[in-house]
Amino acid sequence: MASSRTAFEDGRWRDLPPAARKKVLVKWAELIEAEALALAVLGVRDNGTEIAMAFKAEAGSAAATLRYYGEAIDKLYGEIAPTPEGVLGLIHREPIGVVGAIVPWNFPLMIGAWKLGPALAAGNCVVLKPAETASLSLLRLAELAAEAGLPDGVLNVVTGEGAVAGEALALSPDVDVLVFTGSGATGRRLLEYSARSNLKRVYLELGGKSPNIVFADTSDLDQAAKVSAAGIFRNSGQVCVAGSRILVERSIHDEFVEALAGHAGAMKVGDPLDMNSQIGAINSATQLERNLGFVDKATQDGNQRVAGGNRILAETGGYYMEPTVMTAVKPADALAREEVFGPVVAVIPFDDEEEAVRIANDTTYGLAAGVWTADLSRAHRMVRAVRAGVVHVNTYGGPDVTVPLGGVKQSGNGHDKSLHAFDKYFDLKTAWIQL
Repeated sequence: MASSRTAFEDGRWRDLPPAARKKVLVKWAELIEAEALALAVLGVRDNGTEIAMAFKAEAGSAAATLRYYGEAIDKLYGEIAPTPEGVLGLIHREPIGVVGAIVPWNFPLMIGAWKLGPALAAGNCVVLKPAETASLSLLRLAELAAEAGLPDGVLNVVTGEGAVAGEALALSPDVDVLVFTGSGATGRRLLEYSARSNLKRVYLELGGKSPNIVFADTSDLDQAAKVSAAGIFRNSGQVCVAGSRILVERSIHDEFVEALAGHAGAMKVGDPLDMNSQIGAINSATQLERNLGFVDKATQDGNQRVAGGNRILAETGGYYMEPTVMTAVKPADALAREEVFGPVVAVIPFDDEEEAVRIANDTTYGLAAGVWTADLSRAHRMVRAVRAGVVHVNTYGGPDVTVPLGGVKQSGNGHDKSLHAFDKYFDLKTAWIQL
């Protein structure tokens, strides 16, 4: 923290013209692209994401994100207020200072870049703490940043356990802003640490239990089932926006479940370094046991397992699990309310639009959602009615860096991605000038 504080205060990065910061960030993006496969492999060895997805969603996404914010920074202007005659009101954007960023293990490069891009482009310094089980790719990312010309001290990657390194970061008076993606329990602790220290601003993205709603008027039910399967099972369900609750209109419930189970069963689970694998490994033995425990609890609650639910490929020594489809799930059941963060989906029937909205919003989370319908008016009504930061229509997944990602309710506050992410990393300063 002291290194970043010194670097910020002496202005070695903050005081550079925006165009100069842009040059470094764009060069950094180019270096990432040149080393994309090696970076993806580093990440896969840490977290088990299937390599085909990691190549695009990790290194590819990180490069695109850093380039986006680098290109944007010299196009942001201050403001002139509509003041009375004889007064000039200017509104300046200034970097806040030192940003502490704590990122999870599932997509360290992608999520790390969501924090690093706007924070560094704005002129701040950053102390980044990776998850203790997934730090290799971010350590290499920092080396590439230095090679691109980022001055010493502007970015520090600090490894260690959350209870040690993360706590120290959150309590440090040298940190002005803390950004975090992870669990709700940890997010709450970070808010407490802010209160106990310097009242640093804390922005949180805390996951979800996202509803994916399929209406009977969907034009292509099999396509909806195929995309919905990918929306929950890719990366073994270890995705914060995963569509882990699929709400299906009752008249098509059985047909949809059959198609969903078929697509789930056809997805190849295996070695994450095999380009043919569509689903890689679970991150850890602990996470695998937790996933299997959810399936057991769901069965005890009367939910019906129609596909998957077992550990597989144990002979390899890896942690692999079949894509799991559970039906007869009631909105009050644990599987409908708690985030599994694994390849387990709860299918819940509904009778009409009003009930679909009620079930979709009956959760403490509000990160993402999906709606499948051929009715344009219904699509717009659902976008307005479902409480979530992003609502997909006739697709699931895919929003790029041009649009914001943020949650409502207990999914968090603030936004990653898009120009709106800059709001977290700038202070507004008013100059009130009597002419």
